[in-house]
Amino acid sequence: MPELPEVETTRRGLLPLVGRVVHAVTIRHPTLRWPIPTHLPQTLPGMTLNSLRRRAKYLLCDFSGASGSGILLLHLGMSGRIQLLDDAYPAEKHDHFDVAFSDGQVLRLRDPRRFGAVLWLQGNASNHPLLASLGPEPLEDEFNAKYLQKALANKTLAIKNAIMDGHVVVGVGNIYASESLFRSGIHPETPANHLSLKRCEKLVAEIKLTLNEALNAGGSSLRDFFGTNGLPGYFQQSYFVYGRTDEPCRVCDKAIKTMRLGQRSTFFCAHCQKRGLVA
Repeated sequence: MPELPEVETTRRGLLPLVGRVVHAVTIRHPTLRWPIPTHLPQTLPGMTLNSLRRRAKYLLCDFSGASGSGILLLHLGMSGRIQLLDDAYPAEKHDHFDVAFSDGQVLRLRDPRRFGAVLWLQGNASNHPLLASLGPEPLEDEFNAKYLQKALANKTLAIKNAIMDGHVVVGVGNIYASESLFRSGIHPETPANHLSLKRCEKLVAEIKLTLNEALNAGGSSLRDFFGTNGLPGYFQQSYFVYGRTDEPCRVCDKAIKTMRLGQRSTFFCAHCQKRGLVA
């Protein structure tokens, strides 16, 4: 599933569309995670894209025009990606949704597994049920050691599961949780409420560093993700643990281990991430 770096990479790739006017909307397969609103081919044409924002793994496209305003909410689901194409580029099997702009460019959503989303919001987007209860953005100042320790105070679940909980912090999925915990020297099974303030400081710093490095690399392309220009990210070349089962640790040379946590594969180094370390 695309995580925060991949979604933010997509957002940045779509920024040339800001200020453009919608020419047409095409819905080919409306049955994604939720049905694509059938009114969009009538509502969006003539509207201008004013801004592109990201909240967690959601893209928020702010539109306005003579007929009103609204927000197009996009989510890439498990396997989706958004491309920025010339309007002459032919649609393929899993291309479900197009927004064509007056300059000849097309925002196209491709989603083989159809777990993505295209929704139309009006009013304050932060009040929408999908967004209202989300935690802070990991790259913003609100996400800090004191906040994290307080958020974890009553949580006995494994720290890896805790930092993947969007109510605690958004956008830290399986890849970047595994990588950040390795960089922090924290075993993924450590009970969340066992982390000291010092360990929270280290973990927050490594989450921010890991995500920023991934952003600079254009995200991770393991199977489905490509940027809006069709090019893959390359952060996977820098992984310390994710997907490296039985390969030597880049720090201590011991074999990387794998286990299941919260029904997700979890990668770690038993030597560098010792159990019970709470200092």
